[in-house]
Amino acid sequence: MAVEFDSHFAFNQQLWHYYTTNRGKIRSRYNDLTRKFLAYNDSEGNPHAFLRKPQFEALEMYVFVKEFMNNKQVYEMFDDWCQKKDRFSNASYYSIEKDGQIRLFDAPTEKQTDTLFRQMKKYQENYPNYIYALTMGLGKTILMATCIFYEFLFAKKYPRDSRFCHNALVFAPDKTVLESLREIMTFDKTKVVPPEYARVLDSNIKFHFLDETGTILHTIDDSDFNIIISNTQKIILKKKRRKEAPGQMLFTDSGSLLSAVYGGNADDEDDAWDDATLMDNQRFKKLCRLPQLGVYVDEAHHLFGADLEKQIRSGRANKTSLRDTINLLAANTSIVACYNYTGTPYVKNQILPEVVYAYGLRESIWNGFLKDADPLGFENVRNHEFLTAVVTTFWKRYGGKTYEGLNPKLAIYAANVEEAATEIKPALEKNLSKLGIPISKILLNVGDTKYTNNDDIRDFNNLDTPGTEGNEKQFIILVEKGKEGWNCRSLFGVALFRSPKSKIFVLQATMRCLRAITDERLTATVFLSKENYDILDDELHKNFNMEIKDIKNPSNTDRRKYQVRVLPPPRAITLKRVWHEYTLREKEYSAPVNFKLVDADLSRYTSTMYEHDSLARDTAVKEKNIDHLQENMKYSEFSLVGEVARYLNISCILTARILRESTDGLSVILDAVNRYNAVLDDYIIPTVFHALFDIISELKTEDRELVLLREPKDAGYYEFSAKENLVLTNRYPGFTPEQIKKSFHADTYCFDSIPEKECFMQYITSDKVKEIYFTGMFTSNQGDLSVHYYDPESGRIRQYYPDFLAKMTDGSYRLIEVKGDNKIDDTVVKAKQAAAEEMAVASGIHYLMYAGSRIVNSHILDDEPVT
Repeated sequence: MAVEFDSHFAFNQQLWHYYTTNRGKIRSRYNDLTRKFLAYNDSEGNPHAFLRKPQFEALEMYVFVKEFMNNKQVYEMFDDWCQKKDRFSNASYYSIEKDGQIRLFDAPTEKQTDTLFRQMKKYQENYPNYIYALTMGLGKTILMATCIFYEFLFAKKYPRDSRFCHNALVFAPDKTVLESLREIMTFDKTKVVPPEYARVLDSNIKFHFLDETGTILHTIDDSDFNIIISNTQKIILKKKRRKEAPGQMLFTDSGSLLSAVYGGNADDEDDAWDDATLMDNQRFKKLCRLPQLGVYVDEAHHLFGADLEKQIRSGRANKTSLRDTINLLAANTSIVACYNYTGTPYVKNQILPEVVYAYGLRESIWNGFLKDADPLGFENVRNHEFLTAVVTTFWKRYGGKTYEGLNPKLAIYAANVEEAATEIKPALEKNLSKLGIPISKILLNVGDTKYTNNDDIRDFNNLDTPGTEGNEKQFIILVEKGKEGWNCRSLFGVALFRSPKSKIFVLQATMRCLRAITDERLTATVFLSKENYDILDDELHKNFNMEIKDIKNPSNTDRRKYQVRVLPPPRAITLKRVWHEYTLREKEYSAPVNFKLVDADLSRYTSTMYEHDSLARDTAVKEKNIDHLQENMKYSEFSLVGEVARYLNISCILTARILRESTDGLSVILDAVNRYNAVLDDYIIPTVFHALFDIISELKTEDRELVLLREPKDAGYYEFSAKENLVLTNRYPGFTPEQIKKSFHADTYCFDSIPEKECFMQYITSDKVKEIYFTGMFTSNQGDLSVHYYDPESGRIRQYYPDFLAKMTDGSYRLIEVKGDNKIDDTVVKAKQAAAEEMAVASGIHYLMYAGSRIVNSHILDDEPVT
């Protein structure tokens, strides 16, 4: 029996652990635009953020690798991590533990570590190569678009920074996925980009969609902000098999006279080639003339085929047209990196070392990003018996139901067109008639005009559109329509009896029905022959390191799902909404300003290299300043004056006077700014601004009635995940009826920690408390009780949800927050506390923050008097 692959050996998990442990520190070192971009997409601070959790986490890792790790190759990051160098050193500001980072192996050996390092280094390219693995249905296309928009924003702001892409080439594996990539062109950028920056993108981005062979690529040489979307056949390098005579070129119909310039005509042409017989096409030549190109490969697992691990690397013996085309592009222009987006990080149950972020199928189902699945295998049944069982079971489970106005659909796959039209359709009509279901609910889409007309295609495209004829079709007969590019959220069942030509098709077809719909956790049904059932189990094992039982029974986690229902009557409280209005008042320049550069600590701008000397010897890490590698603009007095005046829109004469008369002196200013250009933004411009303007702040308040918990939309309950020992319900036998009346605006409270639960227990059982409600589990879509605060890390206004609201017997109210001891002094926590206290004072209530250790070790209501 094969040994199970231990996913804990995956380097991407160690990278993610390192990032999340140091997230606050790392984000604080990002520039302001980066923090704004991340905050805009972070649902924890922006309840209207468009990206889902896996997409945002992948974006965080994308930015982390780009800006914090400076586009290092994965093997370089791994080597630094193993050897405790650079960011991962014991002496590093970002060190996870005093004695170094968490090790990759529980019992590491030099042999294991060295083997993995050698494997990564062996397959390195001349450019960084990263894999982002997000299960189908999590939105890889939107993630890809967001990453490209991020690249272009920073390329516009920092045109000389070689880390950022100025152009993007997006590869699709086939025509179906190519069409789905049109979403990049039509996607509303303001969903993932702050509106003030989205306008910048709209005025600069140029799209080039190569959907037809022979299409000329109309890019301007050396231009920026081009997005070229193509499948591999439109860019790929070809082999010219034999030299044709002029007469053959003129009279044969196998190709165009211009094919040698514009590429081959046949999409299915063999792509094998060698170095001596390469002929490139016009599109390839145009790409070579675009600077700082980022290559984005969509559905990489499909593009490279079953041998993903070998094909994603070039090697000498096993060249592939795609990988070597990218390599030749890198040899002719500057490729920033190649970003591969795939549905799985696994190949034959082994995770690829180049993976930097992965969000698996199992986690996607458990956390509600995909439907659950109930695979059913049928053995020793004939075709018509299988179909009868499929239709009967499907209608029993889903008949008469709707989801977001959509009827549930069943996809029935046939082996070929004739079987679909002459066997399955008549048998399906017979089964529907027995159940009293109109046969008009059948849709036959087989790609043959003999059986499928334009109306059928229109209905197929409208399956997910409420109020259309397409939505009325619930039994869809298909042939080979199970690969990437077809999305139907209302698909609740898949039936596949005959074994397809490709085993991976069983997995692809199965996953078609897993796309989420509504906020409820729903379950789709997969109907398979026993042979296909076993194939599915094998493909899940190879591609996701899981088995069918893992889908059906996720009980090996210590968390479970709870249905939380709102209890009447609605609880509400009137609090003050607090905000500040700012007025800018101009003032006369009257006295020399002090930029405080003489004693300023500029060490945070220094570039440092960490050196270990030897892998074999346990030597100390050496640090070396490498500021000379920074590309800082050199300002003269005149150019510096012009830059400050332009930024603040003030007189150049006044600006020159302020700089010359400053306490520091112009020479000190020039020296600091030319040494580190960031000094201009952090010291010079803010100080000049405050010398010429005053900011007048006025506190404003208004009364607002806040509902603690609203009824869920389109559902009878909310769904939460929690550990069983951290859950209390209104039926808990340890509470008296009088105590239960004090609380439970929902029938179930799911706490995050033991101190939270203990805090609730002490309050609900105290005679000093009249009412106590746990509010921290409900967000902006569920309740109104929140505090707006300024996040010092992201530089944006965010929302925070206090843990408890208590009404005391003396009529006073308390907002209560429970924090771990290690979080009490965190800068973000302090910002939340300051904002909450300001609102509490304005509203005439008390705000309390308890350390977790104090709650579990004392009686807080007896030991802590309210001031």
